[in-house]
Amino acid sequence: MMKLNHVANRLDARYFETVVEMLKTKLGFVELRRTERAIWLRQPGTNVDLQFSRSDCSHRDADKLRSQVSFLSDAPREDLEELSAWAHAHGMKAEVGSYSDREFFLDAPEAFVDFVIEAMRPELADYGIDV
Repeated sequence: MMKLNHVANRLDARYFETVVEMLKTKLGFVELRRTERAIWLRQPGTNVDLQFSRSDCSHRDADKLRSQVSFLSDAPREDLEELSAWAHAHGMKAEVGSYSDREFFLDAPEAFVDFVIEAMRPELADYGIDV
């Protein structure tokens, strides 16, 4: 049987290093591997990696709000607001929106090609099933 290893998304090449630095600095991600076009990152304590590829695509997926890199947080809006402030301070536009009063998202429209960063309350990931 295959086992999940990583999920890949695209970043605008102009903001690639900025987003990588944000994930390392603000969320503690560690760089696992890097090529000319891509990077693999892991947040300590997790076992699914993120791969980001550089993209020169000017098109942004119209429904990218439905494609998230999702995190659990006791204070999801506040945590995303902190990322947004960091992004702005580093020349990257970012905005926080909400799906509900427990699920929020950060979009950096010029940087995130096909996804947003989601933060949600931990109880939303309590599925009541042992795996």
